[in-house]
Formats: sequence, structure tokens, C-alpha cells
Amino acid sequence: MFHKEGHKIILFTLIIVVGCFLLVDSFISVFWLRTLILIVLLIFLILILQFFRNPKRHTKQNDKNVVSPVDGKVVVIEEVFEKEYFKEKRLQVSVFMSPINVHVTRYPIDGKVVFSKYHPGKYLVAWHPKASEENERTTVVVENKTYGKVLYRQIAGALAKRIVNYAKVDDNAIQGADSGFIKFGSRVDLFLPLDTNIKVKLNEKVRGGESIIAEINE
Repeated sequence: MFHKEGHKIILFTLIIVVGCFLLVDSFISVFWLRTLILIVLLIFLILILQFFRNPKRHTKQNDKNVVSPVDGKVVVIEEVFEKEYFKEKRLQVSVFMSPINVHVTRYPIDGKVVFSKYHPGKYLVAWHPKASEENERTTVVVENKTYGKVLYRQIAGALAKRIVNYAKVDDNAIQGADSGFIKFGSRVDLFLPLDTNIKVKLNEKVRGGESIIAEINE
């Protein structure tokens, strides 16, 4: 199953690859060179297909938990001052996505979208300390009665040239449901209440819509 954001790119890539296959087969007679080029074209097609894959995830919905919005590796867990929306200290958990990860963004909690904003910006590498404030990004805040407000921020990386965000103010967010897509390498930051119980560790690999990032500290 492929994400709808990749349908046009996949079709275009398929046409180009098939065309190149035919040209190479017709005009290159050197066996080893022809075979090498065909293999490279096939690998390129496979990479495009795997990047836009959209595997079904089984989210165990729980208003007391925050699930990871994306696949990737946890690269930041720290207390920070969130400047844009909360304007107070929050726990930040950041997940970095490499180009081989699934790049679908999912809602971390159930609730209502109370804030959604796009920011144009730079394309620093996603792990750069200033990427969260200077790169192209979107900020979304979802609120429910049990957990309160959770902010997640899609951040473009050096390769990511387009962020897609479906979340609009007053939308009903369903935990684990598709809320956007980031094309070609990026990161997502979560900003959580200070008293939340973090359930992941640095460098841990997480799965969007399934891995529990945090839970209410009872």
C-alpha cells in the first residue's frame, strides 16, 4: 500500500524507468554495462516505492498514552522552553527519520486540533540544534480532556523539500490516524507536559502509531 502523496511520483518514476529499460536494451550491446544500468534503474524504482509505502498500523487507542507520530530513532529527550505556542517549559522528544523510514505522520493522541500553522524556512540537516526553529516546519497542537495538550512539529531536513500537513483547527484527531507526510528525510518533535512519564530512551527505534512515547504519570 502506498501513500497518496506518492502516487504521481511513483507513476512518473515508473514511466521513466520503463523508458530507460527499453533504451538501454535497444542501444547498449555490452552485456555487463547493460546489466549494471538495468540493476541501478531497478534499485532506484524500489527506493521510490519503499519511501512512499504506507503500512497499516494497529494503534491501541488510549487517552492516557502518547504514541509516536512517525517511524524513526529517538534523538532528543530534554526539558526545553517551547516558544511558539505554550511559551513555557515542556519535555521535548524528537524522532529522526532517515530516507528509508516510513514518512507518514500520525496523530499522537485523540482529541481536537486547536492549533495548526505552517512556517517556511531553511533546510538545515534535521539533527541540527536550530532546525526546530529555522527549518521549514508545521506546528500542530491536539488537546483531549485526559492528557491535555500535545504539540508535534514536522521539520524538513536537508533532503525534505515538501511538508504535507492535513491537520486543521477544529478537526477531530484520531490517535494513530494519518495527519501528514514529509518527503525525503526529516524529523518530528513532540512537546509534552513536564510531569509526563517518558517511555522511550535515546537512540531507541520507534514505530509511528504503535510505539508509546509517553503516558500520564499517575
